[in-house]
Amino acid sequence: MSRVYNFSAGPSVLPESVLNKAAAEMLDYEGCGQSVMEMSHRSKVFQGIIDSAESLLREVMNIPDNYKVMFMQGGGFTQFACVPLNLGNKNKKADYVLTGQWATKAYKEAARYIDAKAIASSKDKTFSYIPKLDPDTFTKDADYFYICMNNTIYGTVYHELPQTGDVPLVADISSCIMSQPIDVSKFGLLFAGAQKNVAPAGVTIVIVREDLLGNAMDFTPTMLDYKTHADKGSLFNTPPCWQIYITKLVLEWIKNDIGGLEKMKERNEKKANMLYDFLDNSNLFKGTVAKEDRSLMNVPFITGNEEMDAKFVKEAAENGLVNVKGHRTVGGMRASIYNAMPVEGVEALVKFMADFEARNA
Repeated sequence: MSRVYNFSAGPSVLPESVLNKAAAEMLDYEGCGQSVMEMSHRSKVFQGIIDSAESLLREVMNIPDNYKVMFMQGGGFTQFACVPLNLGNKNKKADYVLTGQWATKAYKEAARYIDAKAIASSKDKTFSYIPKLDPDTFTKDADYFYICMNNTIYGTVYHELPQTGDVPLVADISSCIMSQPIDVSKFGLLFAGAQKNVAPAGVTIVIVREDLLGNAMDFTPTMLDYKTHADKGSLFNTPPCWQIYITKLVLEWIKNDIGGLEKMKERNEKKANMLYDFLDNSNLFKGTVAKEDRSLMNVPFITGNEEMDAKFVKEAAENGLVNVKGHRTVGGMRASIYNAMPVEGVEALVKFMADFEARNA
């Protein structure tokens, strides 16, 4: 059976070389006679895996020494609570920019614990743009300022970061992590669920500046206190061992096969530009995002006719182009072209779109 081109928004496509290596090591990881899925997380072998994963992440993302890296569980939803519980501890205030479902859910969760303020929103146009921000509206004594960097459902991304001064900037980078270089020093905290660009679902990467640790609210559960995990090197309890192992393999792929994040950015821009150029010149399909805010990772588009959209999704799947149906809340189509999507996959999609348009326009 030949592999399809998988445009799923997550869990999403992984590099074939990574899958092949994982398959080859499934029963015996580097001669230890065990699978990573069955070895003790307290073993020297697994300690080597998690140490390598962290070291590679620091190297690939150029993470400064004064930041802790943690491999946690619970996905982004857990981080929606972890962030206010750990960082909203001084004035119990935070600013949120609502650019989609995930930022909105994070804001509502934070409001359970602190005075969370929604300072801007793009809901008025179905989150199809990144709102312009007025620093005069920012809460001067906020404990942090929160954004969702890339909006998976709606296909928008921040090309310029909010200027928050001394207020730590927090970002959910789940759907754009390692898609291009990012200046970690501009953030107080970054987090990313792995299931879009890094590994299978089950591990969440958290990168936090050291001075923001150790002040969690008194009622914060032990497992939601960042210091719990930072102090124990992400081994306070049994971590998601397999997912951390795949993270290591993906990081090796980015470093050795791709050549780092600058090269990854070039590759991702080539794919995105190919698809956006077709959409901009199509008589049938059109993109739904403000051009200046377009994502490199998630490309939503429509025909304007729900029946035609459904026909396209069905025929695309029949031609090995799967999971292009848009999110249930917005409809249409969406091509998620994460790091592991090869250029050939986008070429195949654009070719099919042109053929479909010729037959249906």
